[in-house]
Amino acid sequence: MSNQTIQQDWENRELTEIVQLNILQITSFLNKFDLATRSKLAKINEKLNSLERTLDFCETAIKNTGVNTGGA
Repeated sequence: MSNQTIQQDWENRELTEIVQLNILQITSFLNKFDLATRSKLAKINEKLNSLERTLDFCETAIKNTGVNTGGA
């Protein structure tokens, strides 16, 4: 093997290593993002469910009091 071939081989290996490290960093970021997003969506879902229950309660209370919510 010539020196040029060896040098090219090292450069190719270095490039491969850089690409692998970047892929690992992107994967790590995406996994963290996924966890954070799922957690936030779960909290929003809980709040939405609570609001829906409160709205159902309010609608039932209004219907049971005989208040007319319609026009005229």
